[in-house]
Amino acid sequence: MAFNIALHILSAVIWVGGMFFAHQALRPAAVQVLEPPLRLELWVQVFRRFFVWVWLSISLLLITGYWMLFSWFGGFAGAPLYVHLMQGGGLIMVCVYLFVFFVPYRGLKQSVIVQDYPKAGAYLNVIRRLVGFNTLLGLLVITTAAAGRYL
Repeated sequence: MAFNIALHILSAVIWVGGMFFAHQALRPAAVQVLEPPLRLELWVQVFRRFFVWVWLSISLLLITGYWMLFSWFGGFAGAPLYVHLMQGGGLIMVCVYLFVFFVPYRGLKQSVIVQDYPKAGAYLNVIRRLVGFNTLLGLLVITTAAAGRYL
């Protein structure tokens, strides 16, 4: 059980912490220092690397989370409210990520390849808003997971 909890927590920290860093530190610095063409190319490379970790994190979160749900709580019926809230929030986050990965990220990459920087900027703006939403939701999910049983 300890190993599963550790993997679960580390996966959440990597995903949510990475989004927080990108949204709150990297983005403002990139806007301040880089012109749009370089900034957009930077984001394609950043996402290319980070999204590998997000896929791994999501896989581990789902595997360890459902393993704990069924082995520790005996399934959905035995799980307390905070576990249901954590699962629901996590599934919304996964859906948002899947949309980001398959729609605006794909459009961002293609627009940068053909050097259509205004269109790439529009895709990046959609990603920025969705990552901001997912970061806030992720912080709420982590707070629910950590403090839920004490509320």
